[in-house]
Amino acid sequence: MKMMRKMMMSGLMLLMLQVSWAKIDSTKYLQPTQSHMKEARIIIQILDYLHYRDVDLNDSLSSVIFDNYLEALDGNKNYFLASDIKSFEKYRFSLDDDLKRGNLVPAFYIFNIYKNRVESRLKYALANTGYEFDFSKNEIFHFDRSDMPYAKTEAELDELWRKTLKNQALNLKLSGSDNAKIAEVLKTRYERFKSNVEKYNSNDVFEIFMNSVTESFDPHTNYYTPLNAEDFEMQSKKSLEGIGATLQQDNDYTKIVELRPGGPAFLSGQVNKDDRVVGVAQGADGEMIDVIGWRSDEVAGQIRGPKGTLVRLELLPAGASPGAETKVVSLVRDKINLDDARAKSQVVQLTENGEKFTLGIITVPDFYLNADEMADNPDNYTSTTNDVKRLIKELQAEGVDGVMLDLRNNGGGALFEAINLSGLFIPEGPVVQVKYPQNRKEVMDDENPELFYDGPLNVMINRFSASASEIFAGAIQDYKRGVIVGEQSYGKGTVQNVRGLNDFIRGAEDEELGLIKFTIAKFYRVTGSSTQHRGVTPDIEFPSLYSAEDFGESSQPSALPWDKIEAANYKPMNYVNDAMIAALKRQHQKRLKEEQTLVDLQFDIQELQKNRKRTEVSLNYEVRKKEQEDLDKRRASQVKIGASLTELEANKVKDRSLDDIKDPYLKESIRLLADQIQAAKRKG
Repeated sequence: MKMMRKMMMSGLMLLMLQVSWAKIDSTKYLQPTQSHMKEARIIIQILDYLHYRDVDLNDSLSSVIFDNYLEALDGNKNYFLASDIKSFEKYRFSLDDDLKRGNLVPAFYIFNIYKNRVESRLKYALANTGYEFDFSKNEIFHFDRSDMPYAKTEAELDELWRKTLKNQALNLKLSGSDNAKIAEVLKTRYERFKSNVEKYNSNDVFEIFMNSVTESFDPHTNYYTPLNAEDFEMQSKKSLEGIGATLQQDNDYTKIVELRPGGPAFLSGQVNKDDRVVGVAQGADGEMIDVIGWRSDEVAGQIRGPKGTLVRLELLPAGASPGAETKVVSLVRDKINLDDARAKSQVVQLTENGEKFTLGIITVPDFYLNADEMADNPDNYTSTTNDVKRLIKELQAEGVDGVMLDLRNNGGGALFEAINLSGLFIPEGPVVQVKYPQNRKEVMDDENPELFYDGPLNVMINRFSASASEIFAGAIQDYKRGVIVGEQSYGKGTVQNVRGLNDFIRGAEDEELGLIKFTIAKFYRVTGSSTQHRGVTPDIEFPSLYSAEDFGESSQPSALPWDKIEAANYKPMNYVNDAMIAALKRQHQKRLKEEQTLVDLQFDIQELQKNRKRTEVSLNYEVRKKEQEDLDKRRASQVKIGASLTELEANKVKDRSLDDIKDPYLKESIRLLADQIQAAKRKG
């Protein structure tokens, strides 16, 4: 009887929703298809039976899905009214039951309300793009409204959007545009925005909603529509012609969420994860097209192109506030393949404390493995480990005193390679532990007793070193084999599997369904500590632009928790001890105060961190202009101080070859390796 009443209520709710839709648009509202309903049921079963996280799809999880969905649609609270949110609350604890039945009507109903609100805002924006704003008034614009309440009335939304337009106009004015140009840019921007909104289809809605579902389990579980699944598989093969960047919609912006090792964007050193693309231009002289408000797939279409052609990107740096200075990066499109992402080496000569050093630097952008070559010739195939072995031999032939592995921005790859690479530097024994559902555990060993390289070693990581990178760095640290320098790593300690939804349907299927990527296990260090959340903390920490709270696994509300299991049976090598680390820290701290590149670096980081904490900006032209001028003055002052310090230190250290290195992080890591070698000699 209870179930019967529930079914009757569901039917009544469906009827009510259909009536409500008629109030939105009787001809253009988006509806779920039979395929969507089928896919939803399959996805829920996969999450229930195969996902690592043992959690029931119940009212509690329904509430999380509900919040995720509203966040995905209007996280900055620019469109919905408070009354809309109140009306949606009736679905908060019922989405779980709807999903189990494949009922997507509530999700589509919410989206249609959203689409209607967006269209209303764009109508307002287009009606006011030619307005000449008074920038002498002392008004404040809250660009981050995530913690603010929803607007109660249309009038409140009008005021919010008036300030939004004014802020965008001020940004253009600060960059040198006159009133006519400002009006032209804004009109074009919002016409494009309107055109994109009109292109929304039922697949878009389904993907947004299902990712709100999958990401309630963990942030690395995702659904891809058949069209986006093709893109995913193409990127996985690393054979696209373009710049090697994965893009994602981020409200009105298109954000860079991944850089392909070996791709033009990665190799440029000028493009970073979480940069936002605000403009795209073709060739050296092509007009810079404003792409704010464009769909990410359309931005990607502008960026992609034939090998050898030039594209220019205007980027708003990661974490920069509205009104911050953008940068233009020129990139030559190229074919991205495995060879471009292979490990490379260089030799650096320097003098430290009167002693000359020859040091080898190996950059490892990815943990790769050519499985086809391995099957044909297991003794000679392309892999990270085999390449690093070859490079170490070459470096040893040049008489290097020590080796550094640069794993910055290395997002992982083949687990097999992380284990094998660790085996070059440690004796046989455990490297990583893997825990599966039902508390099933596996210890994965390096089985090669040979110690390929036993000389001084340090490993540099940053906030975007993840997964297999963390396994390798963690093993080197736990075995006390080398010194880990840089920034705390990403903290991705989970394992994913990718499956086509068609795989879960018996018999032949005429229609192609989407893909799901879902978490199946967790990684643990040999100490028993999970790499989840915490990642690897360097022995010597560098100043970092990225905090754990804002970037990395810890910034994701649904991330699996850190935990600990029993330690594996391993024996530390003790090439590194606490006394050595303490000595290196003292030398590093001294250089942070005296080395001009490091002084400038810390200043830049402090300024960017200040900007990140801001949630509002002035809409007064003179105030905004003065803020920029003050920043320029402070930087100029720092340069003057630095010049005098450099002059004072000139007679102490003459590292001409080291001076050729412009990267302050790399430069400091090289000097720490030299310090490490000297400390080991004193210990011996």
